[in-house]
Amino acid sequence: DSSTSRGLGDVYKRQRYGNLTAIAFLDLDQFKFINDSLGHQVGDELLCITAHRLTSCLRESDTVARQGGDEFVLLLTDQPNEEAISHTMQRVLHEVAQPWKANDLEFQITCSIGVTLCPDDGRDVETLLKNADSAMYKAKDLGRNNFQYFSAEMNNSVTDRLELLNRLRQAISNENFVLHYQSKVSLATHKIIGVEALIRWNSAHGMVSPASFIPLAEETGLIIPLGEWVLRTACRQNRAWQKAGYPPIPISVNLSPRQLARGDIVEMVERILTETDLEPQYLELEITESVMTTDCLLYTSPS
Repeated sequence: DSSTSRGLGDVYKRQRYGNLTAIAFLDLDQFKFINDSLGHQVGDELLCITAHRLTSCLRESDTVARQGGDEFVLLLTDQPNEEAISHTMQRVLHEVAQPWKANDLEFQITCSIGVTLCPDDGRDVETLLKNADSAMYKAKDLGRNNFQYFSAEMNNSVTDRLELLNRLRQAISNENFVLHYQSKVSLATHKIIGVEALIRWNSAHGMVSPASFIPLAEETGLIIPLGEWVLRTACRQNRAWQKAGYPPIPISVNLSPRQLARGDIVEMVERILTETDLEPQYLELEITESVMTTDCLLYTSPS
C-alpha cells in the first residue's frame, strides 16, 4: 500500500553506506479458516494481536505495515548482515505462534515469510514485494511456519502456479474433471460393499495429479464449486447404478476444510440428495487428513 511505499522511499539511499535492508512478506497460515469458522470479529482480533507481536520483534527504526487481508510487510533497515535478519525472522515465527484465547478457547496459528534483500533482489518497491511474495509461497510449500530468502528460480515457480490457477478456473467452468471409483471389498465375502469417489483432472496437457491442483483449489477457494461438483456427480452416478439394477452400496466423498468452515454443508448435501434422488444411507462423507491437521494446529489445550 502507500504507507509501505513511503517506508521504502529511503531504502536505496542507505545502500551507499553499505547497510543491508530486507523486505519480509508475511502471511498468516490458516487465517481464512479462523475467519470463516469463528467470524470476522475474531479474525480482526487476531490481526491486531499479530500486529502487536510483529512490532515487539522489531526495532523502532524498522517498519510494520499491513499489506491487506492477513498479509504484513516488514521493513528492516541498517542490518549488519544476513545472520541478523535471519535471527529476527526466527523471533517473528516464535512470537506469532504463541497461543492466544478467543471465545474461551485457546488457539495457535503460525505464519510463512518470504524475504528479499535490497538491492540484490530488486531495485524498486514493486519488484522487491513481488519477489518477497514468491519466497513466501515457497515457505508455504515447504510446510509453513518457516521463512525463505528469495532466489531467482522462484519466479519460474510463481509463473507455473499462476498458469495452473488459470487452467483450474477454466476447467471448473467447463467441468473438465472425471471421477474414478475405487471399490471397497469385503475380505469375508469378496463382494463390493462400497466405493470411494476420486477426482481426476483430464486436461489438454494430460491427467493432472490431485496433489498438484487440490492444495491450490483449497487455498484459493475454488474447492467450494469443485467439491460441490464432486458430490453431485458421485450421487448421480450411484443413483444411476441403482436404476441399472446393481445392488445399492454407499459411495464415499471427501470433504475439505473450506467446505466444513462455510457452515452450509448440511443444506448443500440435502439439496444434492434431493436433486439426484439418492437416499441418504447411500452417501458417506469423509473428513480428509488436512481437516484433522488444521484442528491440531489451531486448537490447543489450555495449560
